[in-house]
Amino acid sequence: MVTLEDEVATALAALRDKATNHDRENMARFGIEAPKAFGVSMANMRKIAKGIGRRHDLAQALWETGWYEARMLASLIDDPAQVTPQQMDLWCADFDNWGIVDTVCFKLFDQAPDAFDRLAPWAQRTDEFQKRAAFALLASLALHGKGDGDEPFLRGLALVEAAASDDRNFVKKGVSWALRAIGGKRGPALRAAALDTARRLAAAADPTSRWIGKDALRDLTRTPKPRRTPAAKTEELQ
Repeated sequence: MVTLEDEVATALAALRDKATNHDRENMARFGIEAPKAFGVSMANMRKIAKGIGRRHDLAQALWETGWYEARMLASLIDDPAQVTPQQMDLWCADFDNWGIVDTVCFKLFDQAPDAFDRLAPWAQRTDEFQKRAAFALLASLALHGKGDGDEPFLRGLALVEAAASDDRNFVKKGVSWALRAIGGKRGPALRAAALDTARRLAAAADPTSRWIGKDALRDLTRTPKPRRTPAAKTEELQ
């Protein structure tokens, strides 16, 4: 009989088999610090996840190993419908680099039933990556959510404005991501509200708030380049 412990060992062996020095070095290159890491590409982690399918129990067991790739794999195979607020808080407390924060929020937590309820508590956390999680989750909800209405995102904009003076790199970039996602993907009313927020921040005395506001304004007011016709492309090549 195959036990859960056996399945964890099999998954870890599959990850270890796909590890390369190149992928390990890429983590450092992109600022992902993880003491326990094999060095496995996201493409290979997705392949392993596809072979496993949805497994809430295995996801939890993999998370508890502490391995970076095992935790990434856990976010890919967990069943969002079974993710509880307690689980979200426990995993958030383990967040120690931006790669795991963004993947867990973008691939799993934004589909959990209580996702919106975690935003305000996490935005009050003091740890850099745990606080980033609030805004990575808000951005993911804005990009992926459907039928959520405007009110949760208006509350999210208030969280953005309150956190805009936090000058820690991964927090401020998460705050900017959330602001840009709400303004760019949630319809005209939220776009207008996000632009108002961005303009206030861009005019603020605090330098980090100004950076976030200007970063969002650049993105939200950028004029899209017109699509080139085949004839125009041919002319460019002549």
